[in-house]
Order: sequence, then C-alpha cells, then structure tokens
Amino acid sequence: MRPARPRDAAALAALSAPFVRSGALRARPFQVYAWHATDFLVAEAPDGTLDGCLALRVHPEPTHDGRVTAVLYNFCVSPGRQGSGLGAQLLTAALTEGRSRAVDTLFTATTGSGRLFLHHGFTPVSPHLAPETWARSLDPRRGAKVLARVL
Repeated sequence: MRPARPRDAAALAALSAPFVRSGALRARPFQVYAWHATDFLVAEAPDGTLDGCLALRVHPEPTHDGRVTAVLYNFCVSPGRQGSGLGAQLLTAALTEGRSRAVDTLFTATTGSGRLFLHHGFTPVSPHLAPETWARSLDPRRGAKVLARVL
C-alpha cells in the first residue's frame, strides 16, 4: 500500500476502466486521475502494476457544526485480486489516513451491496448528511446508496 503519485494517473485510469464499463464506477476524464492522483492509495503488484486503488478527498466545507468530512471514491480491485483481502486492506488504510487527517466522518456511495463498507462500520445515511457539493454530484439514475462512518 502506498500513496499514488501523479505519474500513476495512467495506471489509475487503466485499472478503473473495466469498472467504468461495467457501471460499477462512474466515468471520469483522465484529467481527474492526473489532477487528483494524490487522493489515491494504491496497492502495487511486485511487477509494478496496480492491483487496487481507493481515493480519499477531504472536503473543504465543514459541516454546520464544524465537523471535517471526507469522501471515499473510485474504489476498485483488479479481478485477479478480488476476494484476497486486498479491498479490506485498502479500506483499512483509507480509514487510517482519514484519522491522520482529522476527518470526523467518511462518506462513500456504492451501486453494489456495500458489504465491505458495512463490515468496516459504515451505515446507510441520507445524502443530505454528506458534503453538499459531493451529494449534488451523485447521479440519481445510478441508484447509489450513500454510506457513512464516524471516525
């Protein structure tokens, strides 16, 4: 596990592409990966390819009561590594990173079951509790569930 670097942008986009095609991830222009590469934690295989990634973005607007929130996004694990515990390792690393950055609450959205998030203490919440700019960016046609965890 390591923080991504700007030079990882192409590998992040390539790792994410099959999940975008399947509908599991929303499409993002390459520039998002390039501009926000440092949001990502990555799991790197011995040959240098990326086996998984998860991004954490702290939101600049605190909640009405001054709490710091962050969003987890673009979570994917290569098909060959799914079921190996790599996703849990990425999520655990992201929780640790959130705590180190004084985040009070982490949010995410998923079109899947959310089982891994639920296993790690996330609970379903109303999108109205999430950072406003992020909640507005969710596409209601995707039917994503919003989950949160207090750190």
